[in-house]
Amino acid sequence: MTIETHVIGDGCSAMMLASRADELEGHNITLIRPDGAPPAKDHMLGFWNTPGLKFASRVARASWSNWSIITDSGEYKMSSKRYAYHAMHKEKFLESCHVKADMNDVKIISEEEAAEKRLPKLTFDSRPPRASRNAMLQHFLGQEVIVDKPVFDDSTAILMDFRVDQSHGMHFIYLLPFSPTQALVESTLFSTKVLEEEFYIDSINQYLSSHFGASVKEIVHQEKGVIPMGKLSPHDPKIPGLGANAGAIRPASGYAFVFMHQQIHRAIKRTKNGKSLRFKRPHKAVDVWMDGVLLTVLRHWPNQGPILFARMAERLTGDEFISFMSGKANWGLRMKVIMAMPKLPFIRGASKFILSRPLKVMS
Repeated sequence: MTIETHVIGDGCSAMMLASRADELEGHNITLIRPDGAPPAKDHMLGFWNTPGLKFASRVARASWSNWSIITDSGEYKMSSKRYAYHAMHKEKFLESCHVKADMNDVKIISEEEAAEKRLPKLTFDSRPPRASRNAMLQHFLGQEVIVDKPVFDDSTAILMDFRVDQSHGMHFIYLLPFSPTQALVESTLFSTKVLEEEFYIDSINQYLSSHFGASVKEIVHQEKGVIPMGKLSPHDPKIPGLGANAGAIRPASGYAFVFMHQQIHRAIKRTKNGKSLRFKRPHKAVDVWMDGVLLTVLRHWPNQGPILFARMAERLTGDEFISFMSGKANWGLRMKVIMAMPKLPFIRGASKFILSRPLKVMS
């Protein structure tokens, strides 16, 4: 018996599932493109090529075995011989998924076409989840630039450089160098309020001038986005979710791509063991709790952000950092992270978090 399975949406999680439809025996997958959905915009997706992500690393634009976190107190360098940090264009990834989806006979139809069909026996919703009012947001604007002199070290990605204006919340520059003269430079903030576009652009220009003595010759591409963090609600509580709409976003980091893969992989594995198709939150409860405390600290004491991430980078090896960020930490590693944190802010943050309304993340 074949189960007609519909997925609302045709973004990253839906297309990732469609590209693996051949592994879902007994399911006929159809994607429904929502009416009025904004056109997909290209932007960079970053991830470490941990086991299972070979399909994504094949279409990556660049990779780095070294990365760093920088604060006013110094630069903290990390590296991994096993897992490089990769960056790929979302558009390129979706194109590769479309090819595989076509091979798997996955159809993409409109809402109008879906309405004309009989109700499917199984429907999942991959549309973005809804954030609560005054939610913490990760908001950014990035520009791929060509500068006027060779100043970038293209062997090392800069994941966070906090040597920028911290008056509007935790703020850092994310810099992926493609060559000594070309890089993606993003101004990223964690706060409850999105700023005017000029703020991010000015931050990028000032950063390049102050720390590299360089100026922009050409803007190759510009991207921007807003990622809700912490407590999220399903797009439609009546329909089970997929991807970010089923809790794939890591509450305190905004990372989602690797967790979408984990969520889909585990769901497929369960069907092979005779269980029904369902997409569960890929995060462990203890990690969600730790993220809740971190977000509380960053909301109330954003000046602690550079200290927290610098201490983590200083105390962890590259592989340990990857494991923690990818949701694969064991208790030993979690305790190592906790012991690295400044105690008073985290005690205050934990107390405030416990006394406040508990963080709820979709199951």
